[in-house]
Amino acid sequence: MSYRMRQAKTAADARKPPAPPVHAVEPSVAVRPAPCNAEVASAFSEIADLLEVQGENAYRIRAYRAAARMLNGLPEEVSVRLARGVALDDLPGIGPDLAGQIADFMAHGRSARLDALRREVPAAATELLGIPGLGPGRVAALRRQLRIESTEQLATAARAGKLRSVRGFGPRLEQQILEAVAQRELVRRRVRRGLAEPIAAAVADELRGGPGASAVEVAGSLRRGRDAIGDIDIAVAARRSGALLSHFVASPRVERVISQGRTRASVQLRSALQVDVRAVSPVSFGAALLYLTGSKAHNVALRRMAQERGMKLNEYGLYRGSRRIAGETEVGIYEALGLPWIPPELREDRGELSGLALPRLVRRTDLRGDLHSHTVDSDGRDTLEAMAEAARERGLSYLAITDHSRHLAVAHGLDAGRLSRQVDRIDAFNARGGDDSGFVLLKGVEVDILEDGSLDLPDDVLGRLDLVVGAVHGGLALPREQQTTRLRRAMDHPHFSILAHPSGRLIGGRAAMDFDLAAVLRHARERGCFVELDAQPERLDLDDLGCKLAKDAGVLVSIASDAHGAEELDFLDGGVLQARRGWLEAADVLNSRPLAQLRDMLAPTMSGPISAAAGSRP
Repeated sequence: MSYRMRQAKTAADARKPPAPPVHAVEPSVAVRPAPCNAEVASAFSEIADLLEVQGENAYRIRAYRAAARMLNGLPEEVSVRLARGVALDDLPGIGPDLAGQIADFMAHGRSARLDALRREVPAAATELLGIPGLGPGRVAALRRQLRIESTEQLATAARAGKLRSVRGFGPRLEQQILEAVAQRELVRRRVRRGLAEPIAAAVADELRGGPGASAVEVAGSLRRGRDAIGDIDIAVAARRSGALLSHFVASPRVERVISQGRTRASVQLRSALQVDVRAVSPVSFGAALLYLTGSKAHNVALRRMAQERGMKLNEYGLYRGSRRIAGETEVGIYEALGLPWIPPELREDRGELSGLALPRLVRRTDLRGDLHSHTVDSDGRDTLEAMAEAARERGLSYLAITDHSRHLAVAHGLDAGRLSRQVDRIDAFNARGGDDSGFVLLKGVEVDILEDGSLDLPDDVLGRLDLVVGAVHGGLALPREQQTTRLRRAMDHPHFSILAHPSGRLIGGRAAMDFDLAAVLRHARERGCFVELDAQPERLDLDDLGCKLAKDAGVLVSIASDAHGAEELDFLDGGVLQARRGWLEAADVLNSRPLAQLRDMLAPTMSGPISAAAGSRP
């Protein structure tokens, strides 16, 4: 499968950022801040985990998980709905019981149900559930047969070869568990970006209401768009830093004050996240923001550049001798060093300081459509009509409906007959039209790639589709060579379009499967296939390095929401941020194309492999 090559014009002008926003000072109000949606969602996810450990009713477990997912994707804060007097039980999947629990959490800042479960279930048992390959059945077997109650005991038993004595375990799984325990220790304190962002935004809003605050910005790895963060860093401009920091540590959100000084304070929130605040005078705000945002390698390189030019750079400014020559804005510091302003997502010392022209990074407004979404026909929550309306409201001109195929039974996947009937409904929807927007639903499927590389549905039904999104959902533990061959064989299928969530990882929950990504990307380029950046917050797969590798290989990336409900189409924002970390421009993104060009690129042909992608490097 291949497509015609058309050379797209690229913009040469570098993006110049706006100056850091200055926020008006608001009076401090000693009112308990309402929990944000992410905090409630986190509690519901933990409830589901603990119920699963106890072997409770599967329906209740699914209900809590679905509610957590819905809350994470809800564009409006629940506290705002309650303030307007809007009922909660009209939210998708929320009945009177869950609505009452949400309202109780909002009122008291904690969940009585979760507190009770934490008392009932040993914490170590929950921790075991987080090890890849260990479901509740296997955890129960380990506890029953080997009396394993902690990750330390698990690792000890695995090293001694004892796990393979339990039914369902073997040498390969034993080794994977050892590796997973080691990796878990490395990322134990890291939190997914999607969970940290709303909490950081709420804390920043509180600081803006503090005494003397003139500018407040979230910094650190969160501002750089890392997919998981260790803590939250916030830079503040204030003339009365002591009073502002006292206001900050007194917040009802704060569980424990770690340290407090004249210009900085560190706290642990009720959500267990650590927040570090640095308060400086307005003339140093840009320098503090720059210092707190950049990776260690980026900051070291900047300081070295300053020294080579006879200057000194620190968190208070850029100095020549004792005279500060820049510091109020990041732009001013970069300009004084002879550099353009560098987007935060690129500040990792991966070539952004080389002096070469920086890419004009992709923006959300560059996306014309979304090529991966689900409906009630498989495991989605909304009809295809509702998904179409939500996509249209978000300014998209096309949306691909890609429900799961039959192999993924847990997602109520479609067989050939059900998919054919869905195709007919999509054709009828498009034929009806209804307005002048030109919006179109594309016919697709998320088809399982089986272990031998074949696809889960027959050619006659796949041939009726606009695109075929191939995905691995089982056999993630295959050896590297076998996994690579599997993906390459799938791409050889004449109807294959896009490789979905390529590594299969779940951030903090499941490691990426082992395969040769570079080899798969080379094959994708030869076959005229594409690769996906799945924007689901727990996936963000491709990672940033994978995006850069795809760009260098000349393979276009589809930034896809993988939405399972209308509100999850907003996940595209997080996908764009991940793509920016991978240096992607609009020309590197498949779904930045208008529909007519997209159809041409997706159409299977017999013209052989391509030599260049439209809008990408040869």
